[in-house]
Amino acid sequence: MNEITYKRNGDYLIPNIQLTEQKDKKKQIPLGKYGRMRKQYLQEHRKPLFHSLLLAEKLFLHLLEIDKTANRRMEQIMKDLKKAQTQTPPDKMKQQMEWVGYMNNLKAQAEEIILAELIYS
Repeated sequence: MNEITYKRNGDYLIPNIQLTEQKDKKKQIPLGKYGRMRKQYLQEHRKPLFHSLLLAEKLFLHLLEIDKTANRRMEQIMKDLKKAQTQTPPDKMKQQMEWVGYMNNLKAQAEEIILAELIYS
């Protein structure tokens, strides 16, 4: 078991606890949209899990994995939704605005699935 050292601050002893340094700070990957959404959800609704991951120094890895998984899942769901559509999509060259609306609709459906499966679970 590790010996914890303390420093005196007035009448109190404060433990000298520090997080370990992250390796390869230059290669540190920023969190994407879904990683940040998961972090906010954990902070607001799953506080014990958030603090457990934070103290174990696994929070960033967890958020990074959620972000990567959500992006891969988004691509897969979009492909599946395109195949499952019974109606033919609007022509991208002739009906640009209809095509954009169609794609936005598919993206909204896929994102709703991802939020339920990965972010808010």
